[in-house]
This record gives sequence, C-alpha cells and structure tokens, in this order.
Amino acid sequence: MLLNKTKNYDHPALGVLCLLVLLLLPAKVPAAGLDRAGMPFAPSRIVIAIMENRPYSRIIGNPAAPYINSLARRGMLFTQSYGITHPSQPNYLALFSGSTQVVKGNECPAAVGGDNLAASLLRAGRSFAIYSEAMPAVGYTGCAAGNYQRKHNPVVGWQQGELAGGGGLPAAMNQPFSAFPSDPARLPTVSMVVPDQSNDMHDGREPETIRRGDAWLATHLDAYVRWADANNGLFILTFDEDDGSEGNRIVTLFTGAMVRPGTYSERIDHYRVLRTVLALYGLKGIGQSEHFDPIEGIWKTPVGVRSR
Repeated sequence: MLLNKTKNYDHPALGVLCLLVLLLLPAKVPAAGLDRAGMPFAPSRIVIAIMENRPYSRIIGNPAAPYINSLARRGMLFTQSYGITHPSQPNYLALFSGSTQVVKGNECPAAVGGDNLAASLLRAGRSFAIYSEAMPAVGYTGCAAGNYQRKHNPVVGWQQGELAGGGGLPAAMNQPFSAFPSDPARLPTVSMVVPDQSNDMHDGREPETIRRGDAWLATHLDAYVRWADANNGLFILTFDEDDGSEGNRIVTLFTGAMVRPGTYSERIDHYRVLRTVLALYGLKGIGQSEHFDPIEGIWKTPVGVRSR
C-alpha cells in the first residue's frame, strides 16, 4: 500500500500550531517616541547647568577656567552655539519652554504660559526639578533674595499660584541648591542647576569672575559628572548669553557615558538643546524647538529602545 506523501497545509491542527509559533516569536519593540538614527538610549539622569554672560572665546582656552576646559576635552564641545537674544531672562525661558514668551527684558514677574520641559516630562511619567543657589526656600516666588534672582529661574513662572488661569507645576520642583542630592541616583530625571550671581560669572571682573564660576562647577557638580560617566548620565553645560561682544556665541558642551569626545561645528542654540533633551526621552518638541532636529552624530550608544 502506497503512503500518501502529499502535505496537507489546510489541516486545522497545523494551522493552530503555526499560530502558536507566531505568538511565541519575540516581537520587535519599536523605539519610544521619535525613531531617529543616531539617538542613544535614554540617559538615567540629565543635569543642565547654566552660567552667565561670557562669550565662547573668553572661556575656551582660558587658564582661568581649567575645569570647563577639561570638560570640553573629555566631552563634546559645540563651537557654534548661540543664545537666542539679550538679556538673560528670555534665554532661560527659551531653554525651558521653547519660547521667549515675548519677554523682552528681566522684568519680574514675567507673564508665561504654554508647554514646558517639566510638564512634558511629567506627562511621560518622568520627573524634573530646578536647583537655584541662594534661593531662600522651596517654591520661593520673590524677585530677589541676596544673590538669587528670579530672572534666572525659568520654572517659577509656571508654578502653582503663579500661572495665570490656575494649574501649574508643583512648588516642590522649585528647589534651593542646598537641596541638590549628594547621591546623584536621587536626582529627578532632568535637573537644571543655576548658581547665584556671584558664582555664575554674572557679577565681578575677569578673570576673577570666570575663575570663581569655574571653581564652583568643579566643587559642586564634578561628583555628578563622574557619576554620569559610570551610570549612563548626561551633563550639559551652557551659558544664557554672551556679553554682546561675539554675536551671542556661547559655550555649550555635553559630557557623559554616551557622548563622543570632540567638537561639533553645526550651529545650535537653546531651542535645539531643548529639542535634544526631549528627544532623548522619546518626547516631541515644544514651542520653537519643534522646528529643529535633535542633535545627532555625537553619541556613542547605538540606536535602541529608550528605557524608562
């Protein structure tokens, strides 16, 4: 008797078996948010430190700023980085919200509204805080206290009780620098750090003001920088603006585990830095940053799923 060797692909049992095999195959997980070539895994933490009023050429190569120059050598230095405008306040607002909020000066309080970095992170289940040196209390809304100036704190205008129409960010996001954790693992997902006007290079004469600001960064943030190298963190140093002498060209640098050492000559500004921070967590641009691509070509880490 001859055996029938014809394969019956229509047999119900075989169909069920094929379905089970397909269900058990590992699914290809898409990258969260924007799936752009050249973007790394989400950093465990980002700290953004903002200094004041010094042009690029008076920081890079200046022996009065040894720490900043050491960071420039170990990380990615942006040689064509620019502030958005003058004076200080609208630049901080641009970095935080993607808009100068039509603010032309350093008035206090400044009317603000719309989306911002902190709110975007909160919606994604992440966290944010700003740490301002010399600010006297958590959630402080005053215009000045000693060397603290609200014009250098872009978060406070969106704080609950300050935002027109109600709502707003929790006051706990607005922290004095004395609350900056000694253990970087306790930091929120993204932090901004603002030294006071004595330590951010705003006040005083060169080279002393540069030397003092550089030493402040080394004393207070180097522990985080070293931690970031070992723990998939990112440190961003930028200035709000120059002093009017170099077309608003400023120092911006990135350093951390995922950053290639080198220089980057494509023009960037505060909007593009904001766009990049958002993209690292798979988030869309806000405000003017929507019109820019994230910064690419500077990362060590290959493309992959951005983890929480």
